[in-house]
Amino acid sequence: MPYGGRNSTAVFGGIEAGGTKFVCAVGTGPDDIRAETRFPTTTPEETIGRAIAFFREQEPVTAVGIASFGPIDLNPDSPTYGYITSTPKPHWATVDLAGTIGRALAVPIGFDTDVNGAALAEWRWGAAQGLDIFIYLTVGTGIGGGGMINGRLMHGLIHPEMGHIPLPHDWERDAYNGRCPYHGDCLEGMASGPAIGERWGKPAHELPPTHPAWALEADYLAMGLYSFICTLSPQRIIIGGGVMEQSHLFPLIRQRVQKRLNSYIQSPSLLQQIDAYIVPPDLGKSAGICGAIELGRQATA
Repeated sequence: MPYGGRNSTAVFGGIEAGGTKFVCAVGTGPDDIRAETRFPTTTPEETIGRAIAFFREQEPVTAVGIASFGPIDLNPDSPTYGYITSTPKPHWATVDLAGTIGRALAVPIGFDTDVNGAALAEWRWGAAQGLDIFIYLTVGTGIGGGGMINGRLMHGLIHPEMGHIPLPHDWERDAYNGRCPYHGDCLEGMASGPAIGERWGKPAHELPPTHPAWALEADYLAMGLYSFICTLSPQRIIIGGGVMEQSHLFPLIRQRVQKRLNSYIQSPSLLQQIDAYIVPPDLGKSAGICGAIELGRQATA
C-alpha cells in the first residue's frame, strides 16, 4: 500500500516497548526495515537511554512511534500524556516514556499501546486489511487486547484492557489463584505465559501438546473471546504472543468458542469459516515493531 502525501519518502523510527524487551527499528514498513536492535527492559533510565542512543546512530527519522506496554496515558490534554501509569513492573510506574524520547530526539512522537500498535500493522499490511472492526489479542508475558473500529484505534476512557476481564473460575478443576496483582484470577491472571508456568511448574514452551495445560488454556481464552465477540462483534480476531506459538492451541480455541456461542450468533464466519475468523497475525513477530513505525508515520499526518 503506497504512502502518499508529503511523507511518502520519509523514514520513521519505531519502538516496541515491551515489559521484557525493547525492539527499536528504522524503516517504512515490513519490507523496509533498515536497522533494528533489541535489548532487555531494565530500569527506565538505562532502557530509554539505549533506545535514544540507537536512533542517534541511524539515519535521521521524521518521527518515532512508540507501541508500549501499559497501562499508559493516551489523553493529549492530560499532564501525564505519554506516561506509563499504573504498571506493576518495578520502577516503570509514572515514567514519561514518550516525552523523554521526543525531547531527546526532537521529532514528533506517535504513542499507543503495544497491542494497538500490532493491530495497526495487521490492518495496514496483514490479516486485518479491509476490515472495519477487529480485535488483536496478545497472549504472552501478559494478555492485552486492542483493535480498530472504522479505521480508528480503540481508545476511550483510557484504552482497552481486555486481559483484565473476569472469568468463570471452576475451583474444583483449577485451584490456581491467579497471578494478576490487581485482580487475581482475571484472564491475564489465569492464562498468561507466567500463569501457565506457575500453575504447572514448568515454562509453557516446555509442556508437550498433549499436556492438560493446553485444554485449560484454550478454555480460558475461549471464555474471553466469547465475551469480546458478544460485546464488540469483531469481523476477525487475531491472536499473537509467545503462548500462541503453540499452534495446536488455535483449533482448540476455535472449537470451544463455537461450543460456547452455541450457534446463537448466526454468521458464516463463526459457523462455517471459523478457521479464517480466529487467526494468527500475518506479520508474526514483526507486527509490533511495524505497528510502531506506522504510529510514527501517523504522527506526521
